[in-house]
Amino acid sequence: MGSAVPKQLLDLGGRSLLQRSVAAFDAHARVREIVVVLPAEHVAEGLSLVGETSRPCRFVAGGERRQDSVACGLRALDDAIEVILVHDAARPFVDAALIDRVIAAVEQTGAAVPVVRPRDTVKQLDAPGTRVAATLPREHIGLAQTPQGFRRAVLRDAIALGEQGVDATDEAMLAERAGHAVAAVAGDERNVKVTTPADLAVARAPLAGARVGTGYDLHRLVAGRPLVLAGVHVPFDRGPQGHSDGDVLCHALIDAMLGAAGAGDIGRHFPNTDERWTDAPGLDLLARAAAIVATRGWVLSSADVTVVLERPKLGSYIDQLCARIAATLGVDPACVSVKAKTNEGVDAVGRGEAIAAHAVAVLAPGGGA
Repeated sequence: MGSAVPKQLLDLGGRSLLQRSVAAFDAHARVREIVVVLPAEHVAEGLSLVGETSRPCRFVAGGERRQDSVACGLRALDDAIEVILVHDAARPFVDAALIDRVIAAVEQTGAAVPVVRPRDTVKQLDAPGTRVAATLPREHIGLAQTPQGFRRAVLRDAIALGEQGVDATDEAMLAERAGHAVAAVAGDERNVKVTTPADLAVARAPLAGARVGTGYDLHRLVAGRPLVLAGVHVPFDRGPQGHSDGDVLCHALIDAMLGAAGAGDIGRHFPNTDERWTDAPGLDLLARAAAIVATRGWVLSSADVTVVLERPKLGSYIDQLCARIAATLGVDPACVSVKAKTNEGVDAVGRGEAIAAHAVAVLAPGGGA
């Protein structure tokens, strides 16, 4: 890469490649814990390099070879974890659907690797690399990606083979040589590996014109109103007072999206003086806001919302809230983050008299303008 720092720490639209890769797994519903394998000199600063995660995250030093680093990561994992995914931090665009496919195949067969089919004719070259030795049929060729998945026993066998001196370019190759069948699942052409400066330029291009907006909303909590967030009814004896349904999560995100697009705020488009918006569901207004943003040539790239509420606790609803927002906006759930915080007893929110939300939205070019 020709960089002064490891390529995984280079910036990609405001976050490093490493941060984007970790975030994809941290947001996945079935991931229980994460181990980040780093050069020894970076282990102490692992938390600052990755940032806070919702899943337990450990940082360990790697080894000389790829397989040595994977062995270090395996030793750091909880012994109770049976399905293990190995991912290159240099593939920052992995999504939840690909992770799902790999996990499902591992549960069925024991090992799996995502592959993409080559579009070009594949030539096998002679040793000097100056002549074509053979033409390989494309239907029998798959270009390997990560995450590669394994049951613990299979990965342990693969690593043991590597420790005997067998070199391999990935764990699937070691698993094959250890006698295990490895399933091939559909990869994703967007799941590119950033290897050269040209790769980094291509990866940065869709993010180059990104716009960022912030949003905030607060409502009093009163008796006789339901507590609804992103269409999810949360059992409680009070709910937000408002002209619409008082969904602070959606309202804050709407303001963030509209602000990023330079389209004003929620009050401009859905004023409380207009009866059309009486008790309007937050998700309905969010979909309408997304359409407004699209007319200006923008689509949501990522969203991060913090709901501040003393009680009830919202932790068990987080995955559902992310899924509802993602479905409404037509994005991958990995692009949406919802966090729940209390106000530690401070002010009206802390006394349980109100609910608030803060939101950040990142828009990318690509709307209907």
